[in-house]
Amino acid sequence: MTTPHLINVDTVTAQEARLPFAAHPGDAGHDLFAASPVTIPAGRTVLVPTGVSIALPDGYVAMVCSRSGLALKSQVVVANAPGIVDAGYRGEVGVILHNQSDTTFTVNTGDKIAQLVVTPYVRVQFNPVDTLDDTVRGQRGFGSSDVSDPTVSDQSAAAALLAGAN
Repeated sequence: MTTPHLINVDTVTAQEARLPFAAHPGDAGHDLFAASPVTIPAGRTVLVPTGVSIALPDGYVAMVCSRSGLALKSQVVVANAPGIVDAGYRGEVGVILHNQSDTTFTVNTGDKIAQLVVTPYVRVQFNPVDTLDDTVRGQRGFGSSDVSDPTVSDQSAAAALLAGAN
């Protein structure tokens, strides 16, 4: 296992805040905890405070992700998943939760509400061009890979396109 990078954390609401915590060695996600009770009516979206702010090093981003158990058992998910915390942000990390169920959901102080995943990212600069290079997928978007095995004709078309690219 690698040595963890240290991320400075400030507790905005010192009494109720809990530091993000990885439940198991090697986990990428660190649990985020509610700093106050919140009621989420069915079909509604609310901002849940965590009581913590973080100082990410330059070149890193934190992503606020849904907890799989909360999503499966209670149908409560991070609405803007993943929520992005940029390295320059120093305010409180909030979690935008959406209740997809048909019943009210109550978040209690100290409940695990999301996971925070910290990762380096690649800086890019977008370069305007007149055309893009061809790929096997091309402009086929949503549903382009379907849910079943590709047909022989799809495989033949892909092979022909790749052969033409060489």
